[in-house]
Amino acid sequence: MRHGALSGLRHRSPVHGLDRRRLGPLEVLAQSVSTAAPAAAMAAAPAIAATTAGSGTIWSFVVAMAVSLLIGSCIGRFTRRMAVAGSLYSLTAKGMGPVAAFTSGVALLVGYGVLATAALVGSATYIGAFLVRLGIAAGGSQPVTVVAVLVLGLLATGGVLARVRLSARVVLLVEAVSISLMIGVFVVLLSVTPGVPAPVSAAPGPGLAGLAAGVLPALSAFIGFEAATALGVEARRPFRAIPRVVMGTAGVAGVLYLFATFTQLVGFAGTSAGLAAVAEPVPALAIALGRPWLALVLDLGIAMSFAACSLATLNVLVRVVFSMARDGIAPAALGATHRRLQTPHIAIAVVMPVVVGVPAALLAAGLPAAQVLADLLTLSTFGYLVAYLLVCLAAPLFLRRIGELTAPPVVVTAVVVPVLLVVLVAFVVSAWGGVVPVLIGVLLIVGLAWLGWLRLHRPAALAGIGVYDETVTADVLGAAPGRAA
Repeated sequence: MRHGALSGLRHRSPVHGLDRRRLGPLEVLAQSVSTAAPAAAMAAAPAIAATTAGSGTIWSFVVAMAVSLLIGSCIGRFTRRMAVAGSLYSLTAKGMGPVAAFTSGVALLVGYGVLATAALVGSATYIGAFLVRLGIAAGGSQPVTVVAVLVLGLLATGGVLARVRLSARVVLLVEAVSISLMIGVFVVLLSVTPGVPAPVSAAPGPGLAGLAAGVLPALSAFIGFEAATALGVEARRPFRAIPRVVMGTAGVAGVLYLFATFTQLVGFAGTSAGLAAVAEPVPALAIALGRPWLALVLDLGIAMSFAACSLATLNVLVRVVFSMARDGIAPAALGATHRRLQTPHIAIAVVMPVVVGVPAALLAAGLPAAQVLADLLTLSTFGYLVAYLLVCLAAPLFLRRIGELTAPPVVVTAVVVPVLLVVLVAFVVSAWGGVVPVLIGVLLIVGLAWLGWLRLHRPAALAGIGVYDETVTADVLGAAPGRAA
């Protein structure tokens, strides 16, 4: 009888080799929170949003948080029913088929890959600023930044190669400290600020165009909040933990951004130009209020947040590559896992030289670190927006396919998809004339060439993409660690 009940189950999961069912809720939470890097975004995002939203910056973040929660609800339609390692790429496959999933996969390679690169640059930049404030390094020292990128890359390689539980705990510790430091900085600033809040308008700009202009930089601060989806295989109770973490990260990050925005608007309320006119508002505010030591804490907190972001993002990136290899649309060797560490070590060996080498080369060539960071973050945001758009479109189609479609998912998709389309168009328009559209064009050509090759040489693999974790006989017999739900 038991043999008959188990006859339809696999003996091995399609994503075997990963450390199944090991991560607790806090470790999964750390993945999403660190990828979003709220500590770094708290310092920079409000001023960027203020350039277009003005005194309505708070409303920009309110709308961006609402959009992120709607995206999270679409992701939850999948993650309450399936556990994946390929993040939104694997989820989109179950709703919209191979071409949309392939597009999502390429977009995520850009999003996660470039964000990991940008995070290394960001961390190295603020480490350099920290050393300058201490008088250890000279201002604008490019070699210091290059060396910092290389050292951070080496540490990140060791972290992503280690067992996922150890990596998650390191990320949890670093991000918890960085967020605590940033909250402390803003509490001190708010307590000594003599000003009053700048008037908050009912909307961040005139009409839909103004709203999109304000929401775009605010929404960029949330990218990466869905990263926990790539740990579906390794989470202890994925069908419960992953949806909660994704929604929780969007909510927590939103509250932190609103607090940071309010503090900065209050601090610059008495100035003629306001928050938008200051390149580095938080250090400037700390110095103006007679608390220059806060700038040191700020540099340290942001550097730690970017470092945690690089490690967390790399964890997701290599799992997307791993999933593509298991699907048969990337070289099979990239789907291998280390026997003892249970991490995709071949994918790590291929990805890390690119992620570390590209920023080091750009900085060594003399490009300003601030410009490199800005361009990388802009390109990364494009990848995320495309992936978010596709997974939101896929959610109701997935539910319809499994016979569980109801009205709420349709309504959510009908609301969030037009918003994402407007934001995506605004993004392309805002980046026009720079290097980012050129890079997007190159990536589009590469993606189409890759898709064409797969259609010709691996049509069966392309048609069947979307690997996910499945119940195996050991799970039913109680031999596997943890529980699936």
